[in-house]
Amino acid sequence: MSSPLIDRLSQQFGYPVLDATTLDAFLAQDGASVLFFSEDPASYPEANDVAVILPELMSRFAGRARAAVIARSAEKALQPRFGFLQWPALVVCDHRRCLGTIARVRDWGEYLEEFERLLPAPHRRIALTEIT
Repeated sequence: MSSPLIDRLSQQFGYPVLDATTLDAFLAQDGASVLFFSEDPASYPEANDVAVILPELMSRFAGRARAAVIARSAEKALQPRFGFLQWPALVVCDHRRCLGTIARVRDWGEYLEEFERLLPAPHRRIALTEIT
């Protein structure tokens, strides 16, 4: 079972829904990724909270990562690959390497700290005057 808040991630925000056959191609793209493992929101109501928080985080860290939702049918099979034990979970990856996991609902400040720590630093242009 999904929920309107989780469905909204793909319908409104355009986050792809990935399964075992599409995950590796998504992770192979340049840059960092944030994977949302929701589990059943009837069993884990916090999944709906994370579904609201994720777009806010992606907006705050725009250009530093892209997000995707893991298909409910694939979550249990993919969970061991990323090693988290609690649901819901946001898994941060850089290419195929897992950088870390944020499980369950957290305070906004904790999300900001963890994303800052886990996501690769943003690229910045260096002006010629900075080199001399």
